[in-house]
Amino acid sequence: MYSARPMSDTHLSDTRFDSLKLAPELLKGVEAAGFTFCTPIQALSLPHALAGKDVAGQAQTGTGKTAAFLLATMQRLLTKPADPKRRKNQPRAIIIAPTRELAIQIEKDAQAIGQYSNLKLGVVYGGTGYVAQRTMVEEGLDILVGTPGRIIDYFKQRVFDLKELDVMVLDEADRMFDLGFIDDIRYLMRRMPPPDKRLNMLFSATLSHRVAELAYEHMNSPEEVEIEPDQKTVDRIRQVVYYTAMTEKIPLLIGLLKQKHLTRTIVFVNTKRVAEKIEDYFRGNEVDGAVISGDVPQPKRIKLLERFSTGDLPVLVATDVAARGLHIPDVTHVINYDLPTDAEDYVHRIGRTARAGADGDAISFACEDFAYHLPDIEEYVGHKLPNEPVPTDLLVEVKPRVRGPRRSSGPGKHNRQKNRKDGGRGAGRRSPRDRHRSSS
Repeated sequence: MYSARPMSDTHLSDTRFDSLKLAPELLKGVEAAGFTFCTPIQALSLPHALAGKDVAGQAQTGTGKTAAFLLATMQRLLTKPADPKRRKNQPRAIIIAPTRELAIQIEKDAQAIGQYSNLKLGVVYGGTGYVAQRTMVEEGLDILVGTPGRIIDYFKQRVFDLKELDVMVLDEADRMFDLGFIDDIRYLMRRMPPPDKRLNMLFSATLSHRVAELAYEHMNSPEEVEIEPDQKTVDRIRQVVYYTAMTEKIPLLIGLLKQKHLTRTIVFVNTKRVAEKIEDYFRGNEVDGAVISGDVPQPKRIKLLERFSTGDLPVLVATDVAARGLHIPDVTHVINYDLPTDAEDYVHRIGRTARAGADGDAISFACEDFAYHLPDIEEYVGHKLPNEPVPTDLLVEVKPRVRGPRRSSGPGKHNRQKNRKDGGRGAGRRSPRDRHRSSS
């Protein structure tokens, strides 16, 4: 077991990337991205992975684990020649992520790090681009990034196989369990070469018993590395709780956004219905914000995230579909309009800010409906959260909500027909796991 805590004055370690004997084209990509020193998870995991040892890593969000497994994956492929008999539809590495946003971000980071290599990589996920993604996989990839539903769909259609796999990466392993994907993950792993014939890396916010069991079954004696295992929230996040009445939540939210001039803010809610209500109030009170939830069409989700990432969209209202896997730089504030019902989700939500050494603010509303979850959250994070009276000067006079068009809560006949044409899983009744897949 290897563990570390970041240095007190920086989020970086003393380990330089140029000390790791990376392939020249990878080091050039790292330098082009402006990185010189490793983060702690990179400093601990990369020496093992670059030496060909499996790694099971625990690290909170925003610690640089994506770059760690991407560099190890690419180094392996660049230094270990492929079998001359390998067919073009046999990827050499597979990286599996629980959500489409995370898969897209991983592929984007991979393109940056591997820009000077000749490695071909691509991403597949549900909700859009079925035929185009399938063609891309058929034409051949070195590194396949994707979500479980779309990957297993193509695999069962024999679009590709896993017989020449050299590297397997499982990101956010605990989230795979939460979303019901773990049977699919095991199905894929059993069709890969034996664990001792490939490099395996698993990363998770928690190395729980179920995650450790998965690692034991499908990995080759992995080295365990942990970053801040006992400190589940980021030191640089300023946290505060306001005990609000239900009638105060909208006035306080709009007051914070307008009077404090908050930008790059994510507002988390527990249900789509509440997200839509907030969007209506934004529309009526001239607040520039948008909702991202599970049923927002994928092309629109991507555009909203791009606008938010560039600063064109200052406020994003999100359900927990966005709580993990989003890498959006410079998020300054997270507002828990609803306290989450799961204490672990609190950590993942506020982890959207204070990334890569920056600081940030997490503001939570503890109303009569959700305040009783606060003791569980405080027990999980290991300390009492600071609380303050509701600032009366921020309780603004709110204009009436203006309703916008509502998205259908179900697939409907038109969408079911479209799904069938798109090769989706629209026909017949779907299991809860299938519904999770369709959102991945």
